[in-house]
Amino acid sequence: MPDLLLELRSEEIPARMQRKAAGDLKKMVTDALVDVGLTYEGAREYWTPRRLTLDIRGLTARSADIKEEKKGPSVSAPQGAIDGFLRGAGLTSIDQAIVKTDPKKGDFYVAYLEKPGRAAEEIIADVMPGIIRTFPWPKSMRSGFASMPKGSGYGGIEGKGMESLRWVRPLQSIVCTFGPEHDEVQVIPFEIDGIVAGNVTYGHRFHAPDAITVKRFDDYVTNLERAKVILDAERRKDMILHDARDIAFANGLELVEDEGLLEEVSGLVEWPQVLLGTFEEDYLSIPAEIIRLTIKTNQKCFVVRPQGATDKLSNHFILISNIQATDGGREIMHGNGKVVRARLSDALHFWKRDQGDLPDLDTLKASAAKFDLDLKKPLDQRMAKLDALNVTFHAKLGTQGERVARIRELAKVLAPIVGADLALVDRAVVLAKADLRTEAVGEFPELQGAMGRKYALLQGENTSVAAAIEDHWKPNGPSDRLPEDKVGLTVALADKLDTLVGFWAIDEKPTGSKDPYALRRAALGVVRMILEKGIRLPIASVAKDADLLSFFHDRLKVYLRDQGARHDIIDAVLTPEADDLLVVARKAEALTAFITSEDGLNLLAGTKRATQLLAAEEKKGTVVADGVSEALLKLDAEKALFAAIQSASQSAAEAVASEDFRSAMQALSTLRGPVDKFFEDVLVNDEDAAIRANRLALLKAIREATGTVADFSKITG
Repeated sequence: MPDLLLELRSEEIPARMQRKAAGDLKKMVTDALVDVGLTYEGAREYWTPRRLTLDIRGLTARSADIKEEKKGPSVSAPQGAIDGFLRGAGLTSIDQAIVKTDPKKGDFYVAYLEKPGRAAEEIIADVMPGIIRTFPWPKSMRSGFASMPKGSGYGGIEGKGMESLRWVRPLQSIVCTFGPEHDEVQVIPFEIDGIVAGNVTYGHRFHAPDAITVKRFDDYVTNLERAKVILDAERRKDMILHDARDIAFANGLELVEDEGLLEEVSGLVEWPQVLLGTFEEDYLSIPAEIIRLTIKTNQKCFVVRPQGATDKLSNHFILISNIQATDGGREIMHGNGKVVRARLSDALHFWKRDQGDLPDLDTLKASAAKFDLDLKKPLDQRMAKLDALNVTFHAKLGTQGERVARIRELAKVLAPIVGADLALVDRAVVLAKADLRTEAVGEFPELQGAMGRKYALLQGENTSVAAAIEDHWKPNGPSDRLPEDKVGLTVALADKLDTLVGFWAIDEKPTGSKDPYALRRAALGVVRMILEKGIRLPIASVAKDADLLSFFHDRLKVYLRDQGARHDIIDAVLTPEADDLLVVARKAEALTAFITSEDGLNLLAGTKRATQLLAAEEKKGTVVADGVSEALLKLDAEKALFAAIQSASQSAAEAVASEDFRSAMQALSTLRGPVDKFFEDVLVNDEDAAIRANRLALLKAIREATGTVADFSKITG
């Protein structure tokens, strides 16, 4: 079967966007191909700073022919309805339809439609331009001749103005080849704004700038590597990590590993070269946190420490170059060292200023009394100064001092729920924002929290308090670590919940892709802490806003889907009023395990049949009774089902009450046999109205029994 190779090559793509963009490309292309009837054996995405690549194996060469039956109106329907049927079916005359007869509905028209399949090449050429034009970059730009105003032109390219392609950086070339493994491949030459897809790409910008002609994926990868491009990002990461470890070890040092930085630098280079830089030992008087963040943030370099050391750094650093220099990298190391020294010189200046920059104590007494601060301690002084100067958090939400007061009250409620020491939580909240007044944080905002922890330890605070000061803004993203202990968890929860409740109160909610206050990230952080730390927090009691609760539900769905949960499973267990997110997650886990079993699948089919019959009756206006009359149960199958429902409902309810959702599912699984037997032996629509109503009530009892855990009607399949 044929394979498809697609490469979109551009100017440098920001490292933070590359992985997601490659995943988006894979999903958009494969979804589009499947939607039009093609299948494939496997697909994998790749990315470098200058290209997104997709390798699809075993793609069918042609979509299948489709035969479709389209039901039309009654033969006695008005001419307008018949004309609409003809247009929808693509018929020119009613004679092209046939007439079918239904005992209940009478005679009606049916059209049999045949749609021939299409060649995969035609389909690919058809779907690719739309995918590229609508690609969901967080930020994009227009470039090239096609971005000229409409009506103008240059070099045979017509200006399209605002209709021209938007891409993250100027798109330079497209490779699109298609063909079987051992035969000749063909180019699928679709065109976008003057860029025609072909079979030519380019290697490393400096080491191999000449054109490369490619056929299929294997020779594409080989030729790129010869041209100093490592296509696989995971391989680049592995090369960087192991070379960095080796060069550190060879110099008696140990790499301070950083997964986030490793991910970023692997997206900055196509041909990674690991080098060792240095700076003066005098700068080691700066706290290790500041050194590490300065070097990481400004130069994207790793720090190292003496082997066996845990609390001190070396005056060396690891840098990753994209050039294999002829001088062994001496000039590159020298240039990076100069920049690092300049940055550390600034950091040393700020650190010394912070230690000597004590405010006038007489002006801070009111603030100190307000927060019960000890003005003999530098961090307390900074918190008092933060409040006394009325440093604004948000124009509609007051000052940082007012915000600390709100978080303090919220933390009192959360501490017992999390199981944290209230006194330590209160102390951590009071000091959490104090380092905002340090010059180090003013210059390096990423140091917020880290500087607070440093000062807290210097003035003798409890280690949990110090850790909570650093961690109160964590997790700062889906891959960031959670706070270390219960004190930090409580403060972090209070901080994020105050942010969310506050911005909802002033109606500053995320809209579309815009989220200037990172509220989605804050809500996801709350969800992660609740689920990963097993916290039983009733969100509604804190949120006090149905719309904010719904926002948490959306973030919960995102989190659970990322963990592999099916969207229909989540919908089945998540009710609009659900405010215990941990219970929802546990229900989803139990339901996932249940419906993948034979009993679960069969019970699901029977339950859906019952709910569909009920829904049809309720749509007609039928009021289905809540209770079942045993006296009206005539057949053994319905009697057995009623007994099974009573037993399963009680057992499931008891299991749910103790939050043993797997046992609840097991209790429900006993309904499988009785439900199957009921639908085999019993006719629901009995001629006797009373019996019919009682059997509908029995179906309702099935729905209510399974509904103790989930809404089975929302589960697909």
